[in-house]
Amino acid sequence: MGIGNGVLMMAAIVACLVSIAAATPGIATFYTSYVPSACYGNKEQGVMIAAAGDTLWNNGAVCGKTFTVKCTGPRNPVPHPCTGQSVTVKVVDHCPGCPSTLDLSKEAFTQIANPVAGIINIDYS
Repeated sequence: MGIGNGVLMMAAIVACLVSIAAATPGIATFYTSYVPSACYGNKEQGVMIAAAGDTLWNNGAVCGKTFTVKCTGPRNPVPHPCTGQSVTVKVVDHCPGCPSTLDLSKEAFTQIANPVAGIINIDYS
């Protein structure tokens, strides 16, 4: 491996570590009625979507932003809810007063966790 390749390899490793370290812990729940939404009214945005809890909402500034979400563990007695997968969702709505950071569509939640759990710990970035 030449010096240039070694530098490239190190840069790739650092980039991976930074992206992993940039994940923020939070809580996810799910919902099933997607239209109308606070960001897009009656215009459907697909099913890989989320509503932002009050901590992320910021008067709607988060509308349209995407987050990659991964289940990190249970918040209730349901054992081992996580599937080990991650999902990318687009924020389309607000969930005022929700106990969660992100209220995921049921389809998105099911991709990362058993929906029987209802509420999970997550990392999102």
